[in-house]
Amino acid sequence: MQGHDQETESPEGHGLTGELDAFLAAHESELVALRRDIHMHPELAFNEHRTTGKVVDLLKGAGLEPQILPRGTGILCDIGSGGGPTIGLRADMDALAMPDEKDVPYRSLQPGRCHACGHDVHTAILAGTGVFLARQAAAGLLPGRVRLIFQPAEEIVEGALEVMAAGGISGLDRVFALHCDPRLEVGQLGLRSGGITAACDRLTVRLRGPGGHTARPHLTADLVYALAKIVTELPAALSRRVDPRSSLSLVWGRVQAGSVGNVIPEDGVIEGTVRCLEDEAWHAAPDLIKALLDGVAGAYGVEAELDYRRGVPPTVNDAASVQMFRDAAIQVLGPDSPAPTSQSLGGEDFAWYLESIPGALARLGVRTPGDNRDFDIHQATFDVDERCVGVGVRVLAATALTALWDGQRTAVRRGSASEALLA
Repeated sequence: MQGHDQETESPEGHGLTGELDAFLAAHESELVALRRDIHMHPELAFNEHRTTGKVVDLLKGAGLEPQILPRGTGILCDIGSGGGPTIGLRADMDALAMPDEKDVPYRSLQPGRCHACGHDVHTAILAGTGVFLARQAAAGLLPGRVRLIFQPAEEIVEGALEVMAAGGISGLDRVFALHCDPRLEVGQLGLRSGGITAACDRLTVRLRGPGGHTARPHLTADLVYALAKIVTELPAALSRRVDPRSSLSLVWGRVQAGSVGNVIPEDGVIEGTVRCLEDEAWHAAPDLIKALLDGVAGAYGVEAELDYRRGVPPTVNDAASVQMFRDAAIQVLGPDSPAPTSQSLGGEDFAWYLESIPGALARLGVRTPGDNRDFDIHQATFDVDERCVGVGVRVLAATALTALWDGQRTAVRRGSASEALLA
């Protein structure tokens, strides 16, 4: 690797694909083994101690200096030094509290815990990308710095805030992430500019009234009827008060009131989620929902208390960063690899990073080509075609280098413009 010049290794050259081919020929089986090991030992949010240790050992073996986050899980690790831009690459590490129902040798050994969202894959990909980029840096072929972000607790949408509190995105010029998508075949990369995942908030409404006999609802406040009105009228009213293009959606998941059929209860509770694809509507949602709730509850003489808990903002991809993903995928996977992908109302805490710095989340194909079965994430039988690990390393490494070279050229252009102004 020392014998190649820097220009050959830039995204304009042809050397990067060959370097990745050689690296994966030697190490892809090890990365798949890492993915399987993590899959067999899933750990829930902020308990990813074993996974953290495995990744730390791998990175140290590559000559890097990983730093564990303050809570003891999650890692930050910078590659390269000196001038040039700094690019972040993020993977999430935590598993889900659900059973693993696959019949495979690497099935989860932890009852009720499962990597059913692909975070084991994300972690193995980023670890492999880090080792490859460390070699590039050692050979003087990294035009800037790359920060690896192994993030805990994505499933409870708190891990990104932990990373940010530890300074994990300070100084970054851009940040990128991959997420497994079983709707796309291995070798495809799902790309979309603008909103790709939704804001996701939780709300609880508690109703209170005097209660009474069902034979005399007019002498009390009919709390169950009021609760039913809130369940149906709040989502309906929102659909008429918010631009439909924002896809603001209120869906209830729990309704509870009363214990017998002939007594109007004194209290009741409903819980649900609010999802939204547009940032302005997301910021306005709590006040609007509170006003609508008070209006409906007041009409039926009950008191309503709203507990509105922010989750994550919408994930809004920067167009220039999406183009970097596209250019990198074409370079190392071929011209047919980029694929359009749809918006999702699922939440993703990578969105917190994109509120501060430009970047993009792409969807990594994990379906075996020709397999027509229906798969989705968060299912007990979720699995991937493990060739996606090598594909992910190719894409992340090429994207990081593409972003670094683009940032370096931008800095040069800005410097030339400044010199021209001072001349």
